[in-house]
Parts: sequence; structure tokens; C-alpha cells
Amino acid sequence: MVSEEIGYRGPTACAAAGITYRQLDYWARTGLVEPSVRPAHGSGTQRLYSFRDVVVLKIVKRFLDTGVSLQNIRTAVQHLRERGFRDLERMTLMSDGATVYECTSPDEVHELLQGGQGIFGIAVGVVWRDVESALSQLHGERVDTGETLVGHNPADELARRRNRAV
Repeated sequence: MVSEEIGYRGPTACAAAGITYRQLDYWARTGLVEPSVRPAHGSGTQRLYSFRDVVVLKIVKRFLDTGVSLQNIRTAVQHLRERGFRDLERMTLMSDGATVYECTSPDEVHELLQGGQGIFGIAVGVVWRDVESALSQLHGERVDTGETLVGHNPADELARRRNRAV
């Protein structure tokens, strides 16, 4: 389970999402992916990103890597934001390079593929697990106390694996 009590500073979010700090800063300043835990308030303050924010950062990076325009990515991120990022890990995002589609069932994916055009997909659950794995090796910060957390507790990993098996 993703803890809402842990936030990640910019450099950690960059490392987990595979982006540069310049990209992170630009995306935050332009409102593409803003830190939901703590935004920057002037020079010297540290942004703090939630786990879901980092997942969205990695999704944006994957779309950019496949040639989707930033304008279409903005539309997709806005759609996810309006949904409140619910069920993000169960979603597949598909794109034909021009439009991004949300698919929540195999039937929707199949229907989209029937169009005969080039389509690629991002299984958000895979991105979710990639980010989870990367962040388990990096520093987090308790939102309430600011305490730095290093790595992860092996018992938490065991609990996560049990929950996935159910």
C-alpha cells in the first residue's frame, strides 16, 4: 500500500522517474505535474512529491520518449487529475501518437487496436511497481515530521507481496 505520509524531494523524484531536474522544475512551473504534498514557495523551499506524483512523472517521461506531444500529454494528465488519480495502477494508457486514451478493460484495449493504426500502451501497474522499487532504494521524508527515511522496511515489502498475492 502506498503511504500518503511519505513525500519525496525533487532529486529523489527525478531518480525514480528517470527525468532530469530541469524537466521536473519545468513541469512543476508550467503546471504539468505539480507536487501534491508541498509546492515550492519561493527560492530555497523544497518541493515534496507524493508517490502518485512520481508515477505520473514517469508516465509523462514514457509518453515523451515515444513521441507524444507535450500538449497531448497535458490533456492526459489533466484527465487523470480530474479523476483524482483513482485506480491509477489498474489503468492502461494507450496512444496513437496524437491522442492518449484511458483503457480500464481488455475489451477497451482490443477495440482500440482494431482501428488498425499504430498504437502503443503504458500499463500503469508496471510503471507503479517500477517506481515503488526505485523509491524503496531512495530517501523519503515523513510529511508530518520532516524525518528522512532511508530505503524501506523489509517487513513492508513482505506485506506488499502478500497483498498482491491475494
